[in-house]
Amino acid sequence: MPTITLSKKELLKEAGKLSDEKLKDRISMLGTDLEGIEGDRINVEIFPNRPDLLSQQGFGRAFAAFVGAKPGLRTYDVKKPTQKVIIDRSVASCRPFTACAVVKKLKITDERLKEIIQLQEKLHVTFGRNRKRLAIGIYPCERIAFPITFKGMKPDEITFRPLEAAGEMTAKRILEQHPKGKEYAHLLAGLERYACFVDAKGDILSLTPVINSHLTGKITEKTTEVFVECSGFDLRVLQECLAMIATALAEMGGELQALELDYPDKKIITPDLDPKKMAVDGAYINRLLGLELNQNEFKKLFEKMGYGYGKGTVLIPAYRTDILHQADLAEDIAIAYGYENVEEAIPNVATAGQESPLAAFEAKVRNLLVGHGLLECKNYNLINEEAQTAKMLLNADVVALASSVSEEYDTLRAWILPSLMETLQRNKRHEYPQRLFEIGRVFAKGESEAGVKEKERLAVALCGEDADYTAIRQILDDLLAKLGVDAAYEETIHASFIPGRVARVSVGKEEVAYVGELHPRALESFGLTMPAAAFELDLTTLFGLLRG
Repeated sequence: MPTITLSKKELLKEAGKLSDEKLKDRISMLGTDLEGIEGDRINVEIFPNRPDLLSQQGFGRAFAAFVGAKPGLRTYDVKKPTQKVIIDRSVASCRPFTACAVVKKLKITDERLKEIIQLQEKLHVTFGRNRKRLAIGIYPCERIAFPITFKGMKPDEITFRPLEAAGEMTAKRILEQHPKGKEYAHLLAGLERYACFVDAKGDILSLTPVINSHLTGKITEKTTEVFVECSGFDLRVLQECLAMIATALAEMGGELQALELDYPDKKIITPDLDPKKMAVDGAYINRLLGLELNQNEFKKLFEKMGYGYGKGTVLIPAYRTDILHQADLAEDIAIAYGYENVEEAIPNVATAGQESPLAAFEAKVRNLLVGHGLLECKNYNLINEEAQTAKMLLNADVVALASSVSEEYDTLRAWILPSLMETLQRNKRHEYPQRLFEIGRVFAKGESEAGVKEKERLAVALCGEDADYTAIRQILDDLLAKLGVDAAYEETIHASFIPGRVARVSVGKEEVAYVGELHPRALESFGLTMPAAAFELDLTTLFGLLRG
């Protein structure tokens, strides 16, 4: 988790006079992890769900509301646009969206400059997923001319002086020689065009998501007006990121000026700092927290967390990206109420803990596989859609997340084997053979309250020179025999496996597994050069059959 450094002096300007002990207590109770206070420096670890706290200004705003110094919703005046940014069709194939703003009347000191750089770097690493999800650029307006064009350029068309470089460089040289270029070159691999911001004079502002121009993209203590852009693949995410940056700069005394963004098919105005509205289910929150809060108490507690509240509706600031459900509101109410104020109580229901029969069955399976010298893995239930479909040569209807925070984890996994393939991919540098298994949950569309049905599955993967159908079949045969299962094998076709070397496994009338050698093209898509064989077994169905 990221750690930021705050100025105690600046924080107390927002929050009022507090002793060090009170400061330590309140920071810890805000939902962050205080690492320590040394002189004027406060080091705080920020949890991933609160990127809006990754700046002196964002943290100070939240903290001032929490301690009661400045409660309620902060509002920001955004001037109407007088300039525009043109988004060319050519960026569609490389980095199709941007959200932008201009901030005027800034007074940038050395300390303020460090704060801006810290915010940009922390958002890049966390919210931007190391620039893969989004990239941020901040430029001095005195050196650029509007309108600005966001377009895709061929690598041989790009030449400019990158930040802190001695002279001009081509895009190829930047990616091969410049430190930032070498660090982020992988994000441009395979692209025919690179996304660039270019001003009305034809000067390149930046090669996104890699580096700004030294001429047009370096802010200093003399800068009073800046152009801010966030570029990436999801316009909603970019607008949220822009809201965090714009409001932080406004808290520094800046004046916000909107920009008109001319997309090929639409025009939008950014930044949009209007709060989102959500109806509050007070009964649900009270039940979840074991409290009996009334409307006045809800109002007071919501305002301690920086919200607006009235008539059962909460106004959520544009920079709060973590509020998706009533449970998120309940968490903030609990923080504002104070976990230390929740009365301890012994539950009046007496129960005896007991391992579930399915868990006991899985433990038996686990022990049998460990006896074969297999190493257990534990991966996330979320996975990239491509990894479990295209990379596995499979056309499957998977369960996609309505609002994923990362392209790496945008679907629920429909089967476990792709997770093991990714594990093998990450461990190519280790010696072979590699023998892995995982027991976990899979998800498919089905009849339920959430429209998703769940099952427990087992996947085993062997990777090495000797990994073949015989080797993987021996492990599956032994496992089923020791579980007292009589299974039948029938040759079948499965896109992820080599034709003629894959079988469907049945117990009675129920099909419970696939077993076979992985297709070379599937191995290649994960960067594997060794043969691999695997099986995936439906433990939920098998357990039901064994119980009769």
